[in-house]
Amino acid sequence: MIDEPLRFKKASYSAGQSACLEVAHTLGQVRDSKTPNGPTLRADIHALITAVKNDTLA
Repeated sequence: MIDEPLRFKKASYSAGQSACLEVAHTLGQVRDSKTPNGPTLRADIHALITAVKNDTLA
């Protein structure tokens, strides 16, 4: 099985700015938009969205 390459997307609110966080289509990784070929960080975006909705950010 061949892994599909990650596709990243910036928020539409970034208005073309280069200093943004991009989220992978899998919602499991993020990267700095200034260095698209740089490292990525694992992230639980679903948990972040839930925490924001429930106002439970620590």
